[in-house]
Amino acid sequence: MSIDFKFDDAYFMKRALQEAATAFEKGEVPIGAIIVVQDRIIARAHNLTERLNDVTAHAEMQAITAAANFLGGKYLHNCTLYVTLEPCQMCAGALFWSQIPKIVFGAYDPQRGFSALGGQLHPKATITGGVLEEECAELLKQFFIQKRNLN
Repeated sequence: MSIDFKFDDAYFMKRALQEAATAFEKGEVPIGAIIVVQDRIIARAHNLTERLNDVTAHAEMQAITAAANFLGGKYLHNCTLYVTLEPCQMCAGALFWSQIPKIVFGAYDPQRGFSALGGQLHPKATITGGVLEEECAELLKQFFIQKRNLN
């Protein structure tokens, strides 16, 4: 008897959540991202803005760079980005230029997300939001509660 396992958005978002948990442990805002091609994870990343002292070191930016290096080119055709929080407009711009065709995110960011701020993704990109939304939002909430309690 064989069991057919189907990789789905929830499966890959759980992998992105693992990256977010790593960020949390390092004192970074817990956002994780992975990039997948043909059900294979080719890039894993999390926020590194504190460690690198770099406001552009968002999880998505790190994942885009890692995936481009893996593929040997700047365009991420046939790839899917999974990220635990809706991308900001900076990351949306980078995703636009990478020509990534599919973006899946967990929690919405009504204050700083690309959709709230008028950011644009590539016109051919499909976007799915709210995948494991509660788990993604809860990790962020716990991080900021902990930060407030430490200060």
